[in-house]
Amino acid sequence: MKEALSHGKDTDHKKAHKPAIPGSGGLLYPQQNPLRNVLDISGLWQFQLDPKEEGEAQAWFNALPSPRMIPVPCSWNDLFDDARDYLGLAWYRHEGYAPSSWRGQRVFLRVGSANYAAKVWVNGIAVAEHFGGHLPFAVEITDQLLWDRKNIIAISIENRQLPERVPPGPAAAGAGAFGSLPPFPATTYDFFPYAGLHRPVLLYSVPAEAHIDDITVVTTIDGKDGIVKVTVSAGGYAGKGKLQLNDSEAELNFRAGSAEAILRVPSARFWCPKDPYLYLLTITLTEGNQVIDAYSFDIGIRTIAVCGDRLLLNGQPIKLTGFGKHEDFPLSGRGQNLPMWVRDYELLKWTGANSYRTSHYPYAEEAMMLADRLGVLVINEIPAVGLNFGDGEALTARRLTQCRQQLRELIMRDKNHPSTIIWSVANEPVTGSAPGMSTQEAVAAGTSFFRQLYGETHRLDGTRPITLVGLQGGPTEWLGLFDIVSINRYYGWYAMPGQLDRAKQELERELDALHESLAKPVIMTEFGADTLPGAHNTPPEMWTEEYQVELLRHYLDAVADRPFVAGMHVWAFADFKTGQNVIRAAAMNFKGVFTRDRRPKMAAHFLRSRWSES
Repeated sequence: MKEALSHGKDTDHKKAHKPAIPGSGGLLYPQQNPLRNVLDISGLWQFQLDPKEEGEAQAWFNALPSPRMIPVPCSWNDLFDDARDYLGLAWYRHEGYAPSSWRGQRVFLRVGSANYAAKVWVNGIAVAEHFGGHLPFAVEITDQLLWDRKNIIAISIENRQLPERVPPGPAAAGAGAFGSLPPFPATTYDFFPYAGLHRPVLLYSVPAEAHIDDITVVTTIDGKDGIVKVTVSAGGYAGKGKLQLNDSEAELNFRAGSAEAILRVPSARFWCPKDPYLYLLTITLTEGNQVIDAYSFDIGIRTIAVCGDRLLLNGQPIKLTGFGKHEDFPLSGRGQNLPMWVRDYELLKWTGANSYRTSHYPYAEEAMMLADRLGVLVINEIPAVGLNFGDGEALTARRLTQCRQQLRELIMRDKNHPSTIIWSVANEPVTGSAPGMSTQEAVAAGTSFFRQLYGETHRLDGTRPITLVGLQGGPTEWLGLFDIVSINRYYGWYAMPGQLDRAKQELERELDALHESLAKPVIMTEFGADTLPGAHNTPPEMWTEEYQVELLRHYLDAVADRPFVAGMHVWAFADFKTGQNVIRAAAMNFKGVFTRDRRPKMAAHFLRSRWSES
C-alpha cells in the first residue's frame, strides 16, 4: 500500500496508522499549467457516521449503506444534529471520472486537511493513511485509477481526543481545558474540536518522465539588491533546467535530483506590509529545447531577524499589531471558507493591524497566499496546544515525535511564504501534576522537549525566528530557550478581575522582569476580555463592551514606552465556538473584537483609532 506524505504514528487505539514516507508528489501547491493538471473534486460527497466502526469490515469504501450528502470542505458538527458532538469514525465517498487527457502522466490525490486521522481508498484499494489534522497529504494513485469508468474515492476520518495525540486529549478521565470544569466534548483546549474534511480534495497530475518535487527559496539583502537562493528537488533527475525571476535567469544543473542557483536582483523592492511586492519565480526542467516540467509561484524578497531585544524586518525594527484568531465560522465550522478569509483580511486592515498568529494550528494555504499578497505578517503555529508535562515520560515522548512531524509538514508547506515571519512550536504548555512526578521534573521534561523542538525547527529553516507561547504562570525557563518571548496574559480578567489599574501595574512589573532576565523581544500573543455584544455599563464592568475597551487601553498604554515589546496581539479577532461549559455562555468564547459573523464591537473601533494613527 502506498503511504501518504508526512505522517505520525499512533499505536494504542483500535486501528493503528502506519507512518508515511515522503513521496515523489511533494507538498507543492498543485498547479495547472501546460505540463501539469489539477481537478478539484470537492463539492457534495456521500457521508455516513460509523459509531460501531464496522465500515471497513463491511467494505463501506465501495458503497455506504445509508449515506447523506455533505459539502467538502466543511466540518460535519454544525450540519447534522446527531453529529454536533460526534468525534468518532465517519466516512466520505465520491465518484467521478479521471480526465482521459491525463493518461501517461503520474496522478496524485491530495487532501488539504482531514481532522484528525484519515485512511483513503481508491476503487476499493487502501492507498494512504495520514495522522494529524490541519496540513495536507498526497499519495500517488496512478496504478489504481480507472480510465473507462467512474472512480470511487473513500476517506474515513475520526477525531478522537486521545492523550497520545497532538493536540492531546485529556489524559485523566474527566480532565479537560478547565480542570475540574471540563468542556463537553472534553478537550485540553478552549475551542471546538471540529472534525471532517476541512480543506479541498484535489486530483493533480505531473509529467511521468521527470518533475519538480520541492522548491526552497531563501532571500537576503545586500545594500539595495536582493539575493535570491533557490534549491530545486526533482526526484532522480540528472538533466538541466532554468530559473527565471521576472527578467533575470540562471541555469540549473541537476545532480542526484537536486540543483541550486543564486540570482541578484538590482534595486529590489523589499517585501513589507506597506509594499508587499511579489516577484514571479518560474522553474523549468529541460531536455534540449523541450520543457518537460515547469512550476511558478510568487516570492517576496525580505529578511526577518532578531537583534538584541528588537525584531527586524529588512533590517529595520518592526512592531506587530494584530490578533490571535481561529478558522471558525457558522455552519462551515473549521472548513475552508474563502469569503470569510477575504473579509477577515479586509477587517484586519481596517483596524490598522499588520499581523496575526495562526492560533492554534496551521491555517489554509490560500490564507497564506492572501497574506503574501496583502502584506500581512504571520506567526505560524503547529497544533501543539494542551501539552502537559505532568502526564509522564511515555506520553511526552510520543507527543515529541508528532510535534516533529507537524513541524516538518508545516515548514515544507509554508517555507516560501514571505508572510510567515515566525514559527511557533506550542501554545500554553503546562507542568501539570502526576503521581510521583515533581514540578521540577515536569519543568525539566519540558525543557528537554522544547530544546529538541527548537533545534529541529532551526535545522529545517534557519531563516526565521522561533518562539514558544507561554501561559500565565508558566516556567520562564521554557521561554528563554527561544528567539522571541511570547506570552499570553489575562491580568484584569482571569487574574485580578475587574481591577484594571492593578492589572496594568502587574503587567508592567512582569514585562520589565522578563526583559531584565531574558533581554529578548517580547510579543504579547494574547490579552483580552470576554464581551457580550450589546452589553454596556458605566463605569465599565466585566463582560461589557466598555470594559473590553478599557482593558485593551490599559495594555496598550503599558507597552507604549517599552520598545522591547515587539508585538501586541489581542485575543481574539472574532468570537468563536467552544465546547459547552459553565464559563462559556452559549458555547462561545466572546473575547472577539468582532462577533462571529464579523460585526464590530466598540473594541474594534478603539483599536482602529490607536493602530491607524501609528
